[in-house]
Amino acid sequence: MPRLSARDRAAAASAGAGVLLVAAAMLVPRWLDEDVRVHWPPLHADWDPRFGTSSLPAVVIGLALALALPRLARAVPWRMLLVTAFAATWTWIMALAMTEGTDGLARVFERRQEYIYDAQSVGSIHTMLQTFIDRIPYSAAPDNWHVHVAGHPPGALLYFVGIDRLGITDPFWIGVVCVTIASTAIVAVLITLRTLGTERLARSAVPWIVLAPSAVWMGVNGDAVFTAVAAWGLALLAIAAVHRRVLPAIGAGLLLGFCVYLSYGLVLLGILALAVLIIARSWRPLPWALGGALAVAAAFTAGGFAWWDAYPVLRERYYDGIASERAFSYWVWGNLAAWTFTAGIAVWAAFPVAVRALRRGNVLAQLAAAALLTIVVADLSGMSKAEVERIFLPFTIWIVALPALLPTRWHRPLLVSQVIVALLAQHLLLTRW
Repeated sequence: MPRLSARDRAAAASAGAGVLLVAAAMLVPRWLDEDVRVHWPPLHADWDPRFGTSSLPAVVIGLALALALPRLARAVPWRMLLVTAFAATWTWIMALAMTEGTDGLARVFERRQEYIYDAQSVGSIHTMLQTFIDRIPYSAAPDNWHVHVAGHPPGALLYFVGIDRLGITDPFWIGVVCVTIASTAIVAVLITLRTLGTERLARSAVPWIVLAPSAVWMGVNGDAVFTAVAAWGLALLAIAAVHRRVLPAIGAGLLLGFCVYLSYGLVLLGILALAVLIIARSWRPLPWALGGALAVAAAFTAGGFAWWDAYPVLRERYYDGIASERAFSYWVWGNLAAWTFTAGIAVWAAFPVAVRALRRGNVLAQLAAAALLTIVVADLSGMSKAEVERIFLPFTIWIVALPALLPTRWHRPLLVSQVIVALLAQHLLLTRW
């Protein structure tokens, strides 16, 4: 048996640490007989094994993509590669969801706690904005917003109001729209990697982003849409910084500014935005991007919604609800175990080599480090206790390609492991998102 190199041992030890973290997050609540307020710690899910004939296409598609994508990523012309990456992402997300038939997409959006229920009751958008904060607290019952609308700024609700007014009211087709928008995020990430780094680096990332286990959650919640909006904002910022263009800078500000009105936690995208400017070694886009973001804030404020007034009210509702029963002492590390289900053990295996690449100025490692820092800040804030398998999606997409930095001999087995994690999560667990 060949002796493992120091690099191999470091990767194996790091992957083992990830496995131990996940095992601890599953077992500790049982050992301590502690209710951490999710049904299947550390995920907001239920244990519900189910296999059927609809599972076969997902297995075949996942394994086929694991075998074909590395070769396609090297051979296909750049523009066609972007189309291929989008199509592969869309197909993989849909294949996983459709293991449950149309319920795989529709089930989440049928729930009263989701955006659709409140979106379909919105009459005047102006009135909605003016009364939005008043309807956040539980004390506003029976007129309070349901869980997801109350927990986000009104930009998230406006997205679903827009879908409703376009006549897309069936939960399944709402899910299809979300999958389609979410699948464009990979295109934005690849453009960013090519703009700030090299085309070769971007190509190497394709299989890992497509097949990340986060695909299980990327079609069935609003955070998947937020992921795409954020990714395109950062891509435009990279283009503006490298090519010194004003319009992409303004566009970046508009999109990133809108992200802050999609989710309160996306204010932390400022860390990734700063990383993009530092990597590009240019601050020229900053005034224009800030101007675009301030225009978004001005529009919402003029409409009657003040973000800074709403956030303290949201904190009160957050801690009036189930969050007060979720112990920070568990979730401060349990969150990272839940996140591991979306990133995969392959990412843990890549951490040691990523540290070395970061020292060499590798763009993929730099962006991943910024995204990891963002996750740590969000985790320590105490405002993300559980459910981070969806909440961290806008940051996770910048991390999942780290295994591309590992030696080539690791790639195929680790890609297959990502497919297996996604298939097991989809078939053994009934996820809430």
